[in-house]
Amino acid sequence: MSELRWRKSSYSPDASNCVEIAATPTTIHIRDSKNPTGPHLVIQPTTWTDFLSHRAAGRR
Repeated sequence: MSELRWRKSSYSPDASNCVEIAATPTTIHIRDSKNPTGPHLVIQPTTWTDFLSHRAAGRR
């Protein structure tokens, strides 16, 4: 696998702790910014889209 390009939300100030994501065509990788060398969660793009839609609708 090629190196992942991790990014934080634009809503997250540079010095704050946040989750980071790295997207590939077939997977979305999610990690804790406080532990960048630790384990990360891998989900399908459709799962990520469903999560974002759910959050945008104001549901938890």
